[in-house]
Amino acid sequence: MSESTKNPAHDDSKDRRSWLIAVAAPKELEAVARGLGYTDQLPGLWQCACVSPRVDLVFTGVGKANAAGAVARVLDPDRHRGVLSAGIAGAMPGSGCGLGDVVCASVSVFADEGVQMPDGFQSCAQMGFSPFDACSDAITHDSRVIDWLDPFCDYLGPIACVSACSGTDRLADEVVSRTGAIAEAMEGAGVSLAAHRIDRSVLTGEVRVISNTVGDRDRQQWDLDGALAKLGSVLGRLGNGLE
Repeated sequence: MSESTKNPAHDDSKDRRSWLIAVAAPKELEAVARGLGYTDQLPGLWQCACVSPRVDLVFTGVGKANAAGAVARVLDPDRHRGVLSAGIAGAMPGSGCGLGDVVCASVSVFADEGVQMPDGFQSCAQMGFSPFDACSDAITHDSRVIDWLDPFCDYLGPIACVSACSGTDRLADEVVSRTGAIAEAMEGAGVSLAAHRIDRSVLTGEVRVISNTVGDRDRQQWDLDGALAKLGSVLGRLGNGLE
């Protein structure tokens, strides 16, 4: 599908609401703002800036709590049709993802919310405290959003949302075993959960650029600058497609 195809996430011509783009770290914020052509003062933590009539940008801070809190503070279903978590991510073992690849979440999943038992990990959903519906630790993103993001992405699959990033091979393998994730980040499921609780009609999505491999820290590969440049480019094209 070409990038000029009508945006499936805005297939209702009468719906002129904007998309809220949530970014976590200062360098991600700078890259996304630059890609979107936004030259005014950048928003502070948990603050929102209007980039264009169809795009708002919120600076959440790093981690699940920041992501959920910031989105809950600024998301307005009367103004926002959807919220997109955007940033960089680590490539999980066996995913095939390489540095600079763009990944789209089919689902965003909480990977380490729960309890570590002697015989393995038990998630919140398995304990009876499901963050999402259907006894699940994950949210499945609407096909309209995935269709919108797909032309810009190299891989589609689950993206794990973690509090502790995988700095060992063992932890990385455990996250993949529990979630089937192709990439790992720290905000996506938190962003989606806040939107889900506020108004279930709000669309959600997650798109990220691979900045590093995960696993044993001394063997990780990184290209942070390249990933940030790619992030700005991709978000710029996504933003232009909303106009």
